[in-house]
Amino acid sequence: MQQYELEAWLGDDHGLTEDQLTELLHTANEIDDQYPDEDDRDDRDAALTAAYRLMVEAPDALTAELAAARTAARAAERKALVALRQVAVTRIANGDATESGFAQQAGVDRMTVRRWLGKR
Repeated sequence: MQQYELEAWLGDDHGLTEDQLTELLHTANEIDDQYPDEDDRDDRDAALTAAYRLMVEAPDALTAELAAARTAARAAERKALVALRQVAVTRIANGDATESGFAQQAGVDRMTVRRWLGKR
């Protein structure tokens, strides 16, 4: 990443000093090395956002916010999986779906569906 790219990403009102910009640019390049694939764009953005926020926010508050977001995401994932399990059990029992077809549609593997059905 070049400095002009970082400054464009930050916008005009970033509040960083030149030394902080240099440090963040160094961090951005380390992040690029950690997540080199084009598919890693969201990961790079999340890491760079966290690095920037560490420079302008209280670290404990940022950590608490991200921990709470992770907890909420895990709860949402659990809720979705429980609901998907119920849909799988019902649809497969009714003959509306196959194990492999439902697995593909739900974004899980077939063995997961088989576990949900008590077959594994």
